[in-house]
Parts: sequence; structure tokens; C-alpha cells
Amino acid sequence: MLFAVLCTDKPNALQVRMDTRPEHIEFLNDLNAKGGLAFAGPFLDDAGKPNGSLVVIKAETIEDARAIAAADPYAKAGLFATVDIKPWNWVFNKPEA
Repeated sequence: MLFAVLCTDKPNALQVRMDTRPEHIEFLNDLNAKGGLAFAGPFLDDAGKPNGSLVVIKAETIEDARAIAAADPYAKAGLFATVDIKPWNWVFNKPEA
């Protein structure tokens, strides 16, 4: 099952994001290699700077999705003000379709 992980950064946390980015990318690359990542990328503010994340992951249950999201180095660094995890159905432009 797919889960959308919608994250909003804390205010003025861009430096935390930039400092933690290498570990975050490594985490996502590992998740992708294991078949657990559908796609991911940052949300951008009006100036084009990242201020949140959208990560769509493959997991058996919402509890598994929560555990994956909690293991993200961004989450461990305290970057996010909010994290919302929702079951998601990929309908249009799905690569396997």
C-alpha cells in the first residue's frame, strides 16, 4: 500500500534541513533500493526554498509507514512542525500502469 507523508518544516529551519540533507538523501536512496520509495521531493516557499517534504512510501500498514517516517533523518533532527501520513492511491500516470 502507498502512504503519502506530508511534512511541514518548522519556521526558520532551513539550516537544519541543509545540514541534515546528506543523511536524508542516503536514507531515501536506501529505502528506494529496498523497494519502499515511490517518489519524494520538497515543497517550496515563494522564494523557491524548501519548506516541507512530500514522500510517498510503500508499506504494509500505517504503523509501518509511521515507523519509516520516524526513521527519516529530517524527522530525527526535529525539522518538521507537522507530519501527516495518509493512505494514498496512485491513479494517473502511475509508472506500472
